[in-house]
Amino acid sequence: MKRYIINGGRPLHGEVEISGAKNAAVAIIPAALLVDGVCRIENLPQISDVSTLLSILKEMGAEIRVVNKRTVDIDCSRIRTSQATFDIMHRLRASYYLIGSLLGRFGRAEVSMPGGCNFGGVRPIDQHIKGFSAMGADIGIRNGIVTAETSGTLRGSSVYLDVVSVGATINLMLGAALAEGRTLIGNAAREPHIVDLANFLNSMGADIRGAGTNVIKVRGVRRMTGGFYSIIPDQIEAGTYMAAVAGAGGNVVIRDVIPKHLECISGKLREMGVTVVDLEDSVIVQRTGPLLKTHIKTMPYPGFPTDMQPQMSTVLCLAEGTSMVTEGVWDNRFRYTDELIKMGSAIRVIERTAIIEGVPYITGAPIKAGDLRAGAALVIAGLCARGETILEGVSYIERGYEKMVSKLSSLGADIKTAFLADEEPLAEKGAG
Repeated sequence: MKRYIINGGRPLHGEVEISGAKNAAVAIIPAALLVDGVCRIENLPQISDVSTLLSILKEMGAEIRVVNKRTVDIDCSRIRTSQATFDIMHRLRASYYLIGSLLGRFGRAEVSMPGGCNFGGVRPIDQHIKGFSAMGADIGIRNGIVTAETSGTLRGSSVYLDVVSVGATINLMLGAALAEGRTLIGNAAREPHIVDLANFLNSMGADIRGAGTNVIKVRGVRRMTGGFYSIIPDQIEAGTYMAAVAGAGGNVVIRDVIPKHLECISGKLREMGVTVVDLEDSVIVQRTGPLLKTHIKTMPYPGFPTDMQPQMSTVLCLAEGTSMVTEGVWDNRFRYTDELIKMGSAIRVIERTAIIEGVPYITGAPIKAGDLRAGAALVIAGLCARGETILEGVSYIERGYEKMVSKLSSLGADIKTAFLADEEPLAEKGAG
């Protein structure tokens, strides 16, 4: 059993480089199915979600060539199957992007329901189904398998999403890229990785306009050919290190970022008494004084990202006064707070809102991550705590963060990886 051992109380100093965006990578890799030729994708993060998706494409018959640690060539031109029902599909949520790609290419798809993180809310695909149905697909779910089929190819249509859904927006873009006619996606999500996907598809020959606004127009093309594309920096990874500096203190230069993508995070940190300086492709984060209370409500982009809610809530546990964090995207994303309470935090959760009373300090404890971003938040808690924290469930963290242990160690953190074999989980030992 893999775990992290963290001895907290050390301010962070130095520089850290941000990897390619996980949320862009897991959409762009399935998009390679639509391309008749070789895609060279650069700046891929070295995370388990990426390796799992590449393995799925390889199982389907794609040729994958690793150029270097962050660059791969993908050639899906010889794939003849529209089925993706492998056991490894349960490891990640982004597997459902194969529905749009396979429907777009073959007019049919058979894909296992996605897995990934479970942080207390549901991840419905009703908006995906609504959109593909409007485009002429007969789609349903039977025995954990999503099946979809058209009479030939998908047809362009106007789709208005009932809620802003990143997943549905991406999936419909993928399906529409090779569809007949024009597709209009209304109430579309606007996240940076949606723009990145559109830029990737356009660089391969697609015709997509309006990405980054709430109306995306896709005119289907007959064929997309290969090319080169480099993925944007990871907004959430950058925000996580910004939050870590805010919590533990110190002065860190966070390199290879797009500061505009971080504006909502930077703004909240400044309200909390943290210094954030934007440079051309980096930000400097410094915190030497006390943390101040603030209120946060997560919203679709350009609002505060739900994927930064656990990290910021953790930092607010040490802020002076009472803060309120409201989750405006998912029904329940506060299960991780039970672990913070074990460390001495004072948090009450009422429906979608966490009321956080700042405390002078928290202490290390045996804790366990239950999802990706909660895991990152608990790492931050360990960095801030007095004494030793033993964190289990770190496989969640490695789904979305490249070399977190070594990156934090380079900043002066006392964190290491260890393995526990043939014993009951430590989080359970300490729970009583």
